[in-house]
Amino acid sequence: MRESRPSVLLIDDEPHSLASMRMALEDEFDILTASDTRTGSAIMADEWVQVVICDQRMPGQTGVEFLAQVRERWPETVRLLITGYTDPEAMAAAINDAGVHQFVQKPWHPDHLLVCVRNAARLFQLARDNERMALEMRHLTSTAESRLAKRRRALIDGMGFESVLRSPQSPMNAVVTAARQFAAFDVPVLLTGEPATGKAQLARAMHMASLRSDRPFLSLNLAGMPEELIAIELLGAKRGVVPGGTSRIGLFQKADRGTLYLAGVETLSPAMQLVLLRVLRQGAFTPVGGQEIVTSNLRLMAGAGCDPAALVAEGRFRPDLYYALAVAELTLPPLRQRRGDVALLAQHILIDLAARHGKLVHGFDVAALEFLENYDWPGNIAELSNEISRMLIFAQDSVLGADLISRAILQGPPSETGADRSAQAVLTGDGTLKDRVELIEMRILRETLTRHRWNKSRAAAELGLSRVGLRAKLDRYGITDPSDRLSQDEEEE
Repeated sequence: MRESRPSVLLIDDEPHSLASMRMALEDEFDILTASDTRTGSAIMADEWVQVVICDQRMPGQTGVEFLAQVRERWPETVRLLITGYTDPEAMAAAINDAGVHQFVQKPWHPDHLLVCVRNAARLFQLARDNERMALEMRHLTSTAESRLAKRRRALIDGMGFESVLRSPQSPMNAVVTAARQFAAFDVPVLLTGEPATGKAQLARAMHMASLRSDRPFLSLNLAGMPEELIAIELLGAKRGVVPGGTSRIGLFQKADRGTLYLAGVETLSPAMQLVLLRVLRQGAFTPVGGQEIVTSNLRLMAGAGCDPAALVAEGRFRPDLYYALAVAELTLPPLRQRRGDVALLAQHILIDLAARHGKLVHGFDVAALEFLENYDWPGNIAELSNEISRMLIFAQDSVLGADLISRAILQGPPSETGADRSAQAVLTGDGTLKDRVELIEMRILRETLTRHRWNKSRAAAELGLSRVGLRAKLDRYGITDPSDRLSQDEEEE
């Protein structure tokens, strides 16, 4: 087995020049080529490039302009410029604007080009070694941090967890308290809970509060992905495995010294479970189609939409992988157990969506919030976000009322039990025929009144009732206007 070779990107609009450079370098480096800067940018976004060499005279954009963009987006990549000019002022401008490490003068000699690229690759490796030593020093000197540095760490920690909105009595408070403690320890984390309960958001907050906060946080949802695609996304692939003829860097390598969050880890096949276990234990993996062993110093966090321990008992999940992941295990409560958080979440989602779509809103009225807080939200935060998006689309006023809420939510009366209040649940649940019919009738009354903004005359007309008959049913079921406003029909007649 051999170590992976540095990747070098060559950019030149002359095919002959590209072929010559490839021939001079391909024995020692993995070569990527592009005939224009736009293609070069796309390759930089997909591949892990250590050295980029660009010709100065390119169509549409000069080499210096392109390398300046590379410097901004991928500052760790060493930049070389092929040029025919020797003007000191122009060379100084290239160094200042694009951070060019070295100039390759035309006409270049293959041996000289090889030496230049070797030096650039060494410079890249030295920079990585320095970063690694700096990270180790941060661990060694953490106990000797100054008071100012500790305050800064606390500020970064708070910024991450402040994004997890919750009320003072929320069950999420205990979860966040434990997450803060786990964040400071460089160990794997397993987050469990129903879909859309905020596992990815909590994982990002823990990353922000860790010593890896200045490194990448990457994530991937494994649920529903074919095993072959998962392998390529995580491990990467050598040239020829994926369409396009280029190699591909996987998330394990991209997350080096950072954090990788994998959602839906319970859906992994046995083969990929073994791959993940190896990464956890050894920090090593082999790209698809390759033979060399690649190492990565990443922190792994995983999310599961069910209880992995139950899958272990059923023989569907490796016990050694479960125990390796569950060094720090947290379970997030569903939204139906966080009724006190719904108003905070709804207001935050509304303001965010309104700003994104350029719509002026201030919030919800009392009746709307009551309905939102008393619904079970089986789809959790994702369902809440979808409902608020729908309300915002149809909103005509700056304050969103209950008349904008979907019927399925309006038909659910307040309940302290958190039971499912859908019509299907009533039909299939327990209780006498009389009780279930009355419950459905009560929901229809509430939904109809809400749509008509509690105008009892209009609601009675739609339901085929007299006003006296409607009032009798409201009194019977104890249904009142949640906002305690005066009914319009009393003023009309």
